[in-house]
Amino acid sequence: MGLGGCIAQAQFKTRAVAIMALFFSLTTPVGIAIGMGISTRYDEDSSTALIVQGLLNSASAGILIYMALVDLLAADFMNPKLQNNGMLQLGASVSLLLGAGLMSLMAVWA
Repeated sequence: MGLGGCIAQAQFKTRAVAIMALFFSLTTPVGIAIGMGISTRYDEDSSTALIVQGLLNSASAGILIYMALVDLLAADFMNPKLQNNGMLQLGASVSLLLGAGLMSLMAVWA
């Protein structure tokens, strides 16, 4: 839904939209085919597999952190209502840090 909305708002030409939709719709089946192809040779306990898994997990976490900070929080913190009120700004910052700290604490049990 999000990608489709972005493509619609960008007002690309029909050919570009068709190519994007084609590549987007093929990524999952191609990924499944690759997974099925390597499943017989994949040893999940090998050091290479653990390194690759760690790298992919860290890249995913980095993307999520970037999206949260740049796309979601930046819009809230750049709001003129928040910019002009020091106490509201302090409360939002403390809430952000408290929420991040509590999520980190919950990661201990995950």
